[in-house]
Amino acid sequence: MQTKALAPEYQGALTKMSVNASLTDVLAEGVRHLKQAELSGSQEEVARSGLAVAEAHRRLGQVEEADRAWKASYRAARSAGATGAMAWALWSGGTLARQRGSLRLAFRLLGLAAELGKRGGDVVARGYSLAGLAETGRIQGDYAKVATLHEQLLAEARARGEARHTVWALEGIAQIHRNTGQLDSALEMFEEAAVLAGDADDRRGRAWALRGIADIVSLRDGATERALGLLAEAEVTCREMKLSSALAYNHKMRANVLFRAGRYEEAREVYEQALTEFRAMTEPRGEALAALGLVKARARLGRDRAATAADLDELRGRLSRIGLLNAREMVERAYAELGVEHEGAGGRGEGLAAADVAAGEPAATQRRTAEAAEEPATAHPRAAGPGTGSAAPHEEAPVR
Repeated sequence: MQTKALAPEYQGALTKMSVNASLTDVLAEGVRHLKQAELSGSQEEVARSGLAVAEAHRRLGQVEEADRAWKASYRAARSAGATGAMAWALWSGGTLARQRGSLRLAFRLLGLAAELGKRGGDVVARGYSLAGLAETGRIQGDYAKVATLHEQLLAEARARGEARHTVWALEGIAQIHRNTGQLDSALEMFEEAAVLAGDADDRRGRAWALRGIADIVSLRDGATERALGLLAEAEVTCREMKLSSALAYNHKMRANVLFRAGRYEEAREVYEQALTEFRAMTEPRGEALAALGLVKARARLGRDRAATAADLDELRGRLSRIGLLNAREMVERAYAELGVEHEGAGGRGEGLAAADVAAGEPAATQRRTAEAAEEPATAHPRAAGPGTGSAAPHEEAPVR
């Protein structure tokens, strides 16, 4: 029996806030209760209210504010000896790191969050942290390593009747199936997720599911108008809830659909729109993927081959530095599709140090983050290995 969708990241005085609350409303309430908690002297309540503030900032694309907020939440939780609240703060920090393209740091923080969730007996915090690890591995392209974890988390969510988490797991497995060419099963899972999210009143989850359905029906069936209609429906939710990141990914998918339909000028315009949105929220993964689509659209509109090759060379290096292990395959496919040559083994995308490819950000930045949170430098094993490609470009996974 599935429950109505809940938002366990809204804690303390904010537990009654709806999962569908506008993020601007969540932020306002979070800040208000945080000030009250600071006046009361309750460090645990400071941590709990601060978590909602951090998550609202993150989902609004305000990454610097989110970074400060999750660290402050962690410090308050540690001061109060609240292990569960510490786990939630680290979960927020790890999710932010993934959103910023810092995959190595995301693995480390989410691994620590899972450990603290277990130690503190917070089953939900541990489950969300494990889900974060699975999602990070999926985004990186290591499907073999994380597929089993996705299935495990789906079974646990179904057993506990957690609709929101069930929707997340279904969408994650569907994304893996989509990226490995299993389009029929991917569509079935996205459709199940959409129905379940609708029944549970999880508007965010339904918006992501509609986006997934749109992708498949465009790719498999060439159903351009149906796909655009699904994306338009999802966009309404993104705008009403102020889901900045989800809206940018929605627009990137709209551009993909238009590109597949040969409507290259329209696709170019929407890729440019998505690129601007990703840059505004400092989301390098989405920015790079939108840029790749834009390069392809411009090439189809007659851009000089040498300029196209230079753009792809730059993107190959950029995506590799982020840590997307399937990025080389994506760009190589674009070279072949567009009929341009690249610099080969000596090009800008080659010769990267292993640490640069593995890490989402410089080691010095990671050290500063750890020091700011005053967290031990225990690392979670990072996922590795390229994903299996399909004939179409790999799609990014939703950022929660």
